[in-house]
Amino acid sequence: QAFLSVTSILSVAVFRDHLVLEDLVEEMKRQSPALSFGPLQPDGQIAVQGPFPALRVLREFLLSKAKSLSEEDKREGKSHQTPRRKLQERRGATETRNSGEKQVLVLDTDIYHYMRHFVPKIFQANDVVISGVTDGDITTVCIESAGRKAGAAHGLRAKKIIENYSVELQKILRKERLCFKEHSRGEKQRCRRLCERLKPRYPGVLLIPYDTHVDVVGTSADIFEFTEQVRS
Repeated sequence: QAFLSVTSILSVAVFRDHLVLEDLVEEMKRQSPALSFGPLQPDGQIAVQGPFPALRVLREFLLSKAKSLSEEDKREGKSHQTPRRKLQERRGATETRNSGEKQVLVLDTDIYHYMRHFVPKIFQANDVVISGVTDGDITTVCIESAGRKAGAAHGLRAKKIIENYSVELQKILRKERLCFKEHSRGEKQRCRRLCERLKPRYPGVLLIPYDTHVDVVGTSADIFEFTEQVRS
């Protein structure tokens, strides 16, 4: 199994004062048919999954739209704004400030486990707290400021490092599943013992045990050799 897609969290809250967010999401879907979209959250965040180049094109589309709306505002002039509009702008600024203190990143669960095992240091950064919540194939990584002034900048930097690392791993990692022939306790233990015995020969392989199978994550060459030996 190859990791061919990237999942990212986008915030469209900045458009709330100008557009109906649900309509914007529909436009994004038409603009990027190669991507799949999660539900729009009340805070304006939405999970988007698909090829990295398609995500980059969508990002450029949103930046272009934000720029055109900003130019419209300048042409209208601030003197024409209603008190309600000013209140909405203050609310928008608060949301942006809060999101700056908390960064969210969605990763493939297997890649998250691989990074946690082999490069745990990237989940440690000054002035931030990094935690992960796993829900099936997806793990949501939350990067929160520890309260100091530099926390937001450090959080943004930590997010970028984790994101870049996950993209690189998606290019080289593969996953193979070893299913237990029988569901007896003895069969599970026998398979797991065999995997653990072979593991030292393949230091770049990660074993993720489950009740019915063991997932083997690593480079194509490593997991091919590893799983062939287990099955033989």
